[in-house]
Amino acid sequence: MKIRHLDPYKRNDPEGTITTHHRSSKPARLNDPQSGNAKSKLKAYAAQSATSALAPFQLQRRELGPHDVQIEILYCGVCHSDLHQVRNEWHNTIYPCVPGHEIVGRVVKTGGEVEKFGAGDIAAVGCMVNSCRICPSCRSGDEQYCEQVPILTYNSPDKHLGGVTYGGYSEAIVVDDAFVLRVSEKLDLAAAAPLLCAGITTYSPLRHWNVGKDVKVGIVGLGGLGHMAVKFANAFGAHVVLFTTSSNKAPDALRLGAHEVVVSKNESEMKRHRNSFDFILDAVSAEHDINAYLSLLKVDGTLTLVGAPERPLPVAAFNLILPRRHLAGSAIGGIRETQEMLDFCAAHDITADVEVIPIQQVNEAYEKMLKGQVKYRFVIEMASLN
Repeated sequence: MKIRHLDPYKRNDPEGTITTHHRSSKPARLNDPQSGNAKSKLKAYAAQSATSALAPFQLQRRELGPHDVQIEILYCGVCHSDLHQVRNEWHNTIYPCVPGHEIVGRVVKTGGEVEKFGAGDIAAVGCMVNSCRICPSCRSGDEQYCEQVPILTYNSPDKHLGGVTYGGYSEAIVVDDAFVLRVSEKLDLAAAAPLLCAGITTYSPLRHWNVGKDVKVGIVGLGGLGHMAVKFANAFGAHVVLFTTSSNKAPDALRLGAHEVVVSKNESEMKRHRNSFDFILDAVSAEHDINAYLSLLKVDGTLTLVGAPERPLPVAAFNLILPRRHLAGSAIGGIRETQEMLDFCAAHDITADVEVIPIQQVNEAYEKMLKGQVKYRFVIEMASLN
């Protein structure tokens, strides 16, 4: 896969593309690779307030425990939820905030009781770094629905050092091995980073609602989430219809695996699909008319939300009652399902379409992301911290 870069001074090929290498011969960048980094300060980017730009910051990671894995971060995806958190749009951010939960890197060192990972392995960390592990959800492998609330990769209570957890816009991270994932070296690592959130957020509901052959699936929105949903639904064998407000997105949607593209503003196109969908995945975070999509479902069809609009979406009761339709929601997947997804992606050569940037361009990337000016996920090359 070719990756388009926004940092031309690093490249000399005429197309502005490079192929990402899975391993590097250079030594790890960590200040003290053989320690737990408890006393060394690591480079990062953080927001100090809801109105301040992300800027250089230094943080501390905990000493390695027996079950910990220390990872040098190679790439970190830029998720829309990073922007929400940095700007305190969900009204729960604690500053300073170091975002980032689409992390791919190289294992530097492991605790004495870690068996699944060794130094040099390619590993990943997604949206969670711990959970209670004893509630019914955790025991069933759905740690994302932990009844005690999972410990998120950033902006969650840090039981080791106090304060809050710091995410992947940094040089390195230390994570319990139960929440570390393995990434195949078959995958382009930069393009694999968004799988840790955008990927699993769409993979999980498609799997849960048994999307597969002979199933008609609608995907609403062709952004960071939507483009992954199209790829997965196609790989599962479904008939995939992409809904968009812009006809300009049709060529990309078809390239990514959609069989049809419907411009949602076109009433006749929408009417043609009424009562025909088994499943619709709504990946739009902006306000929109959800009733227009509910009316497209068959009897017992399901519309699942993975986008999170800021305000509640009005729902007409009879859009659910008369045809016995279902309106649902879904978060990320659990650790077991996330590993399943990564393995599926390796087997089917599925990654995100990304634009790789140096971290110095992250604030610009946030503004472009708000305007929909990314195809389809920004990924930070963390070597740019140096």
